[in-house]
Amino acid sequence: MSAASDDVRVFALEPARQRPPQRWVAGARAALAAASAPLGRAAGGLILPLLVLALWWTASQRHWVPEQLLPAPPLVWQTLHELWASGDLLSHLGFSAARVGWSLVIGGSIGLALGFGLALSPLLRAYVLPSFKVVAQFPVLGWVPLLIIFAGIDEALKISAISIAVVVPMTLNTWRAVAAIPPHLLEVARVHRFSLPQVLWRVVLPAAAPGLFTGLRQAVMQAWLSLVFVELLASSEGIGYLIVWGRQLAQPDLVVAGMVVIGAVGLLLDAGLRWLEGRLQGWRHGAF
Repeated sequence: MSAASDDVRVFALEPARQRPPQRWVAGARAALAAASAPLGRAAGGLILPLLVLALWWTASQRHWVPEQLLPAPPLVWQTLHELWASGDLLSHLGFSAARVGWSLVIGGSIGLALGFGLALSPLLRAYVLPSFKVVAQFPVLGWVPLLIIFAGIDEALKISAISIAVVVPMTLNTWRAVAAIPPHLLEVARVHRFSLPQVLWRVVLPAAAPGLFTGLRQAVMQAWLSLVFVELLASSEGIGYLIVWGRQLAQPDLVVAGMVVIGAVGLLLDAGLRWLEGRLQGWRHGAF
């Protein structure tokens, strides 16, 4: 007995072959998903600023608040453009950046040395740490009257006050980062007979890098915030002085422009430090 080759009762049809998804499609989907997550977070973070801008624009257009108190956004933008075109904005930012830079060098060096000392010396911890914790509670503005007596009101006052603001976070984070290094890493270095520079470069710095970088980020932000306070009190140049100048001239658009610049520079500093931290992670993992 013979059967036709197309008889489905005898010859079952082969299941349809499923074409596997192409690799480039899967890769594109993965890349799109990876890119959409940060974009979604960024878009969510822009909702509140856009709402505030819309409320500000509406309030200025409908004169809910007098223009002498709340300048319109176009006026603030025009003021920023004029400050940039005249070179005044870059000039004031240059003075402020120099003060922050010198304060980070001075205060950061003191904080690193003191933090390493507290982590490595029980004697220093016993005699210095309690007093340091008390002094760390003083705000920067509380130091200004005393600093004026010893340093006057020139650049020494500004750099000293900002350096004090830098010392505290740098010291505390360095101390905690170095003290948290696992003892077995130091034991391995001892077994391999590492020299002191090798121990510092291959063990201590990589292991303590996250804490040290956290201290650096906090120090930079504290320096920037303290700079504005100090320049508001006593200065004849700088971004803080620009705000004081706008208040003295009764130009709120200049005051708001200075505030916008301060916020923008703070965001750029934080973003730059985050990028640098990511770049240093490869060195940290390769050092061990």
